[in-house]
Amino acid sequence: MTDLTTTLGGGWRGFRARTGGAWGVTAAILLALVMLDPVQARDSLIFTLRALVNTAPIIAFAVLAIGYLKASGAETMLSEAFKGRESRMIVMAALLGGLSPFCSCEVIPFVAAMLALGVPLSAVMAFWLASPLMDPAMFLVTAGTLGVPFAAGKLAAAVGIGLAGGFVTMIARNSPVFADPLRERPQVGGCCGVKAPYQGKPVWKFWGEADRRETFRDAVLENALFLLKWLTLAYLIESLMLAYVPADWIAGVLGGEGLMPILLGALVGAPAYLNGYAAVPLVDALLAQGMAPGAAMSFVIAGGVSCIPAAIAVWALVKPRVFAAYLGIAITGAVLAGMVWQAVA
Repeated sequence: MTDLTTTLGGGWRGFRARTGGAWGVTAAILLALVMLDPVQARDSLIFTLRALVNTAPIIAFAVLAIGYLKASGAETMLSEAFKGRESRMIVMAALLGGLSPFCSCEVIPFVAAMLALGVPLSAVMAFWLASPLMDPAMFLVTAGTLGVPFAAGKLAAAVGIGLAGGFVTMIARNSPVFADPLRERPQVGGCCGVKAPYQGKPVWKFWGEADRRETFRDAVLENALFLLKWLTLAYLIESLMLAYVPADWIAGVLGGEGLMPILLGALVGAPAYLNGYAAVPLVDALLAQGMAPGAAMSFVIAGGVSCIPAAIAVWALVKPRVFAAYLGIAITGAVLAGMVWQAVA
């Protein structure tokens, strides 16, 4: 689950209002380039268009898959993660969190209901930690740009961090950090006005129902536009990084061996992250400029968990001390994932 679908719902007018910022930044960058460096403006535009064309098949497959999952009502299978023994719930929650294509704000009402029914915080923590880091669409985008090994490594890190966070929470459930974890009045409203998921068993042949066909159409259109706006901005910034950021500077700060580049990648990733999709081209540019592989992995992990949609989903429901634990587990997991990737890459 990632921020891919944070733009869903609210109608075309609300969607257009929410996406205006990224398009505005893209236009402002291009305008500044035309005025200050016309040659680079032309080169950056060509670079961006070529990158979008190369990514188009991946984007098409991703948005069609998400539309199908939403229209069929596959979201209902998410509840299976929260049944059975606590240890089993943690494992299932971490796996589904790393694989489900649903945004952070969509899951707030769902998780609030689960917590109200007594689902252990440990399973919810596992889901929360894994969900912002990977989903099927992000796996495809990451694999297409950074390679299948990197995408698989990030997926393994997502599930691993979810498992670690879940079991740490289970073991420390009676500690001052996790005791009485919920806010008195949890904010259960989603931040994006998303349509409630279908209830009951999934309808895999959804096209026989008009309402589900409409859901499929809306999901495909709005996710395609969401990816287009962020990838356009990201590829444009990537072209500028390759043109203007000295490779020896990146190599000196985030390159080389040892723990420091990995720590810096995690610390920089947390506040600098745009979203999981925009980060992929930026990391590709940083790697081309000399960023260490381990620093790249710690950057995408730390940034993914701490990005605004993911953080809001946790902050809305739990007390600040639990939120701090969530961030601490995420940053620690990002550093460890970076160290492992540095050793095997």
